[in-house]
Amino acid sequence: METDCIEEALPVGTRLLHIGPHKTGTTAIQGALFAAKDTMPAHGVDFPAHSRHPMEAALAACARPAMMGDTVPTDKHWTRLLDAVRATGGRTSVISSEFFADAQDDETLAKIVEQLGGERVHVVITLRPLARIMPSQWQQYVQNGLRMGYGDWLEHMLRKAPYEQPNPSFWRRHRHDRLVERWARVVGPERVTVVVVDDGDRDGLLHTFEALLGLPAGLLRPVPDAANRSLTLAETEMLRNLNVEFRGNGLPDELYSKLVRNGAVMHMKNVCSPTPQDVKITTPRWAAEAAGAIGAEMAGTIAATGVRVVGDTALLSAVPEAVEPEAVEKASGVPRIAPEVAAQALYGALAAAASVPVRHSAPAKARTVHQTSSKELVRVLGHRCLKRLRRR
Repeated sequence: METDCIEEALPVGTRLLHIGPHKTGTTAIQGALFAAKDTMPAHGVDFPAHSRHPMEAALAACARPAMMGDTVPTDKHWTRLLDAVRATGGRTSVISSEFFADAQDDETLAKIVEQLGGERVHVVITLRPLARIMPSQWQQYVQNGLRMGYGDWLEHMLRKAPYEQPNPSFWRRHRHDRLVERWARVVGPERVTVVVVDDGDRDGLLHTFEALLGLPAGLLRPVPDAANRSLTLAETEMLRNLNVEFRGNGLPDELYSKLVRNGAVMHMKNVCSPTPQDVKITTPRWAAEAAGAIGAEMAGTIAATGVRVVGDTALLSAVPEAVEPEAVEKASGVPRIAPEVAAQALYGALAAAASVPVRHSAPAKARTVHQTSSKELVRVLGHRCLKRLRRR
């Protein structure tokens, strides 16, 4: 089923709540909205969040835990966002976080909607084909500590009932028909818009949000974000094997968050761009077809809910070109990470470790850890090691 483009913007004073879910263009939307934060008010639209992505606020609202080792979300995070939303008064405002899709029951959803403005809330859900989401979501789970390989993970998600291990959140987020039904029950189908993302139309998602918010065409523009790129197969396997060692040695989660995810992985993604020689994460044919069948079923259920659909729901059952694992191995051998990529990952971890101020040292000038010279990193780390040895 294909629908027409949006002809009228949402009513003035609407509080647009974009709930994702994950891997459906959320980062692109959040980046574009945040970049236009100072220009949108001239057109009657506010972006009340204090950062590009108010993740902690959304997690707190949904009573969900933080990512491994990250800041624990509290009611203060959610209250701060609510205060900013209320400060917009009768103007239109937009809030976006894919973690709102993690809310687990109707009571939680109803509370979120009521606190954000009740009948003023309009929910937007962005969707992509499940077969395209699965490899992206797996490598994202690996970035949060997952130790299971892609093949085994697919077996668990698609063939091993009740399909909840090792990531119970996956189907909570990506059984999209049930996600739409949950929110439609709370706000009513007339206040839910489902946007089917067309990967062939690069700026289509931004244009849809402009139309919903009544913004001039071209106001929302793509914001490059290397840190949001997906990992290659070799990069993901390197990290997955590190996760095995990390968990096996009982190291604290805070260390993982700082040194691995926000140190090694972040620096590697910022500095190293994948090349044509890098092996991508590929989904075996059986899994791609299973995902396509689920997508077709979800499209039919969504169409029956009565919510507004923007885009072609037939895309949800699309099955991208899939390569059998044996073909990948035969063509490229075991995926190996390039030495320079491994070096950048190691440097990112060292830079993150060195960013913690050394006791009794003079305050450093504001800068990112990745701007720290190798010589200074060695000096700081060496100084710390000596201090720890002396204490022991």
